[in-house]
Amino acid sequence: MASMRSLIINPSTPQPTISSVLQTLIRLLQHSTDKALLHHTLNLLTHLAFHHSSLSQFVFDFVYSHSLHSAHSTRLATESLQVLASISECVPALSLNMDQLDDGFFVSLCFGPSVSARLWLLKNAGCFQIRPSVLFTLFLGFTKDPYPYVRKASLDGLVGLSEHGVFEDPSLVDGCYHCGVQLLGDMEDCVRSSAVRVVASWGLMLAASNADMKSYWSNEVFAKVRYRDDSLPLPPSYLTKLGLKIAFMWASHVLYVHAALFYGKRHEHGGVVKQREVLGQNLSEQFKLLAASVAGALVHGLEDEFFEVRKCACESLQRLTILSVEFAHEALNFLMDVLNDDSVVVRVQALETMHHMAINGCLKVQEKHMHMFLGVLVDNCMEVRYAARKILKLAKLNNLMFKSSIDALLGSLCIYPQDEADVFSALFHIGRNRKKFVAFITKEVFEEVEAAFEGNSENNRARVAALVVLCISASLSHSNVGTIPPVLFSYAVTLLGRIHSAFTDVMDRDALLAFLSNKSRSIDCSATNINHGEGEQWLPLVEGDSPYYAGNEVISVPETSEKIDLDSEIQSHFMREPKVEVNSLVEKQPVNDEVMMFVNCILVKVPDIWPLIQCGFTNEALRILRCWKEELATMMFDSSGSSDALAFAFQYIRIIKLLAEVWEHFLSEKWLWCRVLGELDYKLAKLDTRVKELRTQFKGFSTEEEINVLELILLTFTLRLCKVEICCHILTLKRLTAILSRIEFLLKESSAVPSTFVDELRKLCESGTSINGASCSPLEFHRCLKFFSLKQFIYRRTLKHLHANLRIPNNDSEHPFPFVPGLPVGIECEISLRNIESEHRLWLSMSMDDGASPQYVFLDSNLFEGSGQVRRCAFVAPFYRTPKANSFRLRICIGLECLFENVAPVQTNIGPRHEVTFLCPEKEVYFSNVLKTK
Repeated sequence: MASMRSLIINPSTPQPTISSVLQTLIRLLQHSTDKALLHHTLNLLTHLAFHHSSLSQFVFDFVYSHSLHSAHSTRLATESLQVLASISECVPALSLNMDQLDDGFFVSLCFGPSVSARLWLLKNAGCFQIRPSVLFTLFLGFTKDPYPYVRKASLDGLVGLSEHGVFEDPSLVDGCYHCGVQLLGDMEDCVRSSAVRVVASWGLMLAASNADMKSYWSNEVFAKVRYRDDSLPLPPSYLTKLGLKIAFMWASHVLYVHAALFYGKRHEHGGVVKQREVLGQNLSEQFKLLAASVAGALVHGLEDEFFEVRKCACESLQRLTILSVEFAHEALNFLMDVLNDDSVVVRVQALETMHHMAINGCLKVQEKHMHMFLGVLVDNCMEVRYAARKILKLAKLNNLMFKSSIDALLGSLCIYPQDEADVFSALFHIGRNRKKFVAFITKEVFEEVEAAFEGNSENNRARVAALVVLCISASLSHSNVGTIPPVLFSYAVTLLGRIHSAFTDVMDRDALLAFLSNKSRSIDCSATNINHGEGEQWLPLVEGDSPYYAGNEVISVPETSEKIDLDSEIQSHFMREPKVEVNSLVEKQPVNDEVMMFVNCILVKVPDIWPLIQCGFTNEALRILRCWKEELATMMFDSSGSSDALAFAFQYIRIIKLLAEVWEHFLSEKWLWCRVLGELDYKLAKLDTRVKELRTQFKGFSTEEEINVLELILLTFTLRLCKVEICCHILTLKRLTAILSRIEFLLKESSAVPSTFVDELRKLCESGTSINGASCSPLEFHRCLKFFSLKQFIYRRTLKHLHANLRIPNNDSEHPFPFVPGLPVGIECEISLRNIESEHRLWLSMSMDDGASPQYVFLDSNLFEGSGQVRRCAFVAPFYRTPKANSFRLRICIGLECLFENVAPVQTNIGPRHEVTFLCPEKEVYFSNVLKTK
């Protein structure tokens, strides 16, 4: 049997051999009486039909005609049915033959002596076209079977029948429902679990079938499900579905009650007042009983030990709170407790329920809730914090709670600076809704903002930007609620790249700049004549997550005492129509200058974090770097100059981030040994690559800036030499010496003085290091590290970013290029270069996943056409090492040879003689064997 199975699954087995195996299996099935042998024979026939589709029809017909109906054993007949069902799944055309299976034959198999056969038949009854009435009788009867898993399969079958809804006789539905109720007391957990599903599904059908008794049966179903055994977990999808059905049923019942009461009032003068009052009282009592049952079931679900159940209970509350304000207020008390749940998904769902309540105007947050709710703003999970801020945009808060919310948002911003954009958006919406109260606290806030901008305070810049957003949000309204110091709008202009994302719901960046420029020119207001106005007690509810405005109008500009013709210009921006030039009215700073100014502001501050890195405060340094990186990401760039500035800033911050992570390894031996094996080597290699990219991918450095970059490369080599187990020690020393020689040459040309770090390394190499012999110990290089310090970089327009773009047209995983194994293949490439000149040596690197060295193709500068900064060409690159495979994937990238490091050339026959840095992301090219596809 094992040999025949090997022949069957082997795709190289000749067809005559497969035919012989088939004939042998047929003879065994016809003449053998050994049950074990027949079982293995049917399994082999199944494999034969799977692996050889041309024989599927023959195997199916033979098993159906011979083994199925001529078998004297119930178990053998059931196994034959399994074979037929498996083949019909793989060959859908054969499933039509399964429809001819006789109902009586199926029932006779179910009543056979084999328990395993009976269990399989009940579980897979849906694969056969058996009449629902027959299945209903079978399932209902086998709920009394002595074997628990047979009872479970029968109950699951009844749940499946309820989903089709083919039974309209109330007596059948009632009988099935009470059968499930009886089995709720079964001794086996699996049976009770399935019985809960039967009670829920058939109970809902029973309630829907009788409108007069709907409330009674709904109450009954809830009671049975509510008091289920706590050891029985229900599937989350089933719980959600059940909750939705009950919610909709309860909603319809509420409407029925209100309609009956309203109808009774209209007929008070028609002689039926007493009858309507009785009906109203009865319906109200039924409603209270049902509501109590619903509330009890949901509270039970919120306290369930399974988080899926708690999540589904929150979802059900979300749909029920809109039906009653009182119910919503009571539900809020329980939802606040859920905010302490251990499961993130439960906390998020509870907040989504409260957000839904706020949208529908039934969320009334009280002071007793604020401590719990505001604590969520500093939750460890980002999704939880985001959901909480969505609620704050819409919630009804009095003045005291409003102030607490602002403080909590600012505190959250300090802990999680990565949430800056969404925190600014929340402050903007809160400020617009409480404009009078914002105007009241502007004077207090203004002093802090002014001190920060004048350099008299060390306040967090993110906090200052958040306060600016809060202050100017009050002015973005349709009514004049008080004046705000115009200098605040001037401060906002300088923070435009950082704060403009908070206003994207109502205006774009250009409109915001025009508005702030206009407001900053106001001359009749100051920080001391703020009109506070009277604060409101409640926030107006905003529709959805953001304010709603009719038509295309986004916002209107409040009137000022100085009437100028700028209003119509600004309004055109707010209407989100094509932009109108306002050069003569608004002295708008070019975006290019703004980006470079912003980049230089960050670059100047980078050396300030070096003491943190040296002292081991790595997390604080990384948090600051991450904030700067996010600030850079908010800047837009419309010209090559600004894109070059942002590219340089991003690359420099990446280098400092890697340097901080590597430096942490050298603080103490304890830290060094606790690190993951290979982690330091990986980070050092990555740092080396990033620094070389900075050196080669940017041109136009001044002498001082080039020395600063070379010092970073020296630091990378020094860190490598500090490792005791360093590999390629001599090669690293050669590279370090070459960089030192380059720095000395630049210092002589500029008549500058070397830094202490460079001077100490030079002395160390001259006194104690021999390139071909012994070298200094790692401890001596480690001593030199304390002399290193970061230098300031100031970006200038002469600095250009070398960049390339590679495109492979008409190729993806679904449309591969054809190839013949062993023969070269051509790859059509569309390449564009920016700021790259003819003296640069470019290579096209092509590599596979086999671990072999890449294949390089030299890119001649004469191939490229175009004038100015951008040049393009279409190039067909040959690849010679096509593998003997059906398909393969090739990674292609454009590299720039590092000519400044003229040591340790790369040993390749055809390719670059120095290391290569890549100018674009790798592109994946897919190939398919043309012979295989034919």
